[in-house]
Amino acid sequence: MKEAIKKVLADVSYFFHRIPMFRTKIDVASMDETIDELINTDKSLVRFGDGEIIMLRGKKTATQKYNEKLRDDLIRVLKTDDDKLMITYQDIFNSLSYMVPQARRFWKDHLLVFRKVYKKYSKKNKKYYNTEFSRAYYVFKDKSRCGEWFEKIRSIWKDKDLVVVEGYASHNGVTNNLLDSARSIERILCPSHNAYDSLPEIKKACLEEPKDKLFLISLGAAAKPLVLDLFEQGYRAIDIGNLDMEYEWFLEKADGKGSKHPKRDIIGLDANREAGFDKYISEVAKSIGTCE
Repeated sequence: MKEAIKKVLADVSYFFHRIPMFRTKIDVASMDETIDELINTDKSLVRFGDGEIIMLRGKKTATQKYNEKLRDDLIRVLKTDDDKLMITYQDIFNSLSYMVPQARRFWKDHLLVFRKVYKKYSKKNKKYYNTEFSRAYYVFKDKSRCGEWFEKIRSIWKDKDLVVVEGYASHNGVTNNLLDSARSIERILCPSHNAYDSLPEIKKACLEEPKDKLFLISLGAAAKPLVLDLFEQGYRAIDIGNLDMEYEWFLEKADGKGSKHPKRDIIGLDANREAGFDKYISEVAKSIGTCE
């Protein structure tokens, strides 16, 4: 009964907030505009998904325990006013009609609880970019352009030297061609959970890399302050979130969210060697903390 009431309230709230006089006035760029900006400029990007918004309300996420300093860091990112740092939101403020029913339901319920958080921390007249840059498959009812988007995304790092900062379980680009267009890949492996606790050590390892390398960060909520810190030090960093997972679902033409890829259960040097991930092992430049 409680869930049924919540759904009704969420539906009513969303209906009223689509009326212009009540609408949450946050401008979110399209997928193409977001991807093209990353292709045609040297801008960095921080993505805010539902997890980061939840943390702004003082709650933990699936991969990061709540931390007051991390919350302050997320606010610091949102207050950054440099146009060369792209900040993204989910495209949820005007219409959810482009989404599959499960995603529409999720985001309606999310906005019922968290709409005030967006209003509190968002800037008027600021262009926000599209978090779905890293979620380019599951939510879309019409998936006819997903392949085109992924090809464009892969061109962002074409012929570039990459540093991939990721959790031990992530394996970005392993078993698929997501990162194959890059000239070279180095990896900094970090804890898959509560990575923020190791942020000083992670940042130190990153700052030992040359500034002409492109950083791809896949580290949950900890990625947000890390990208900002690298950006302020003159590096280019892109928060790719769960891009690899979405790409795997696209490749398997999944109906819904798809399966959890077996590579995400392969943790530790011996397990990766047994899986035949020799190239991945050779790309690991540094390992931070424990692989849990």
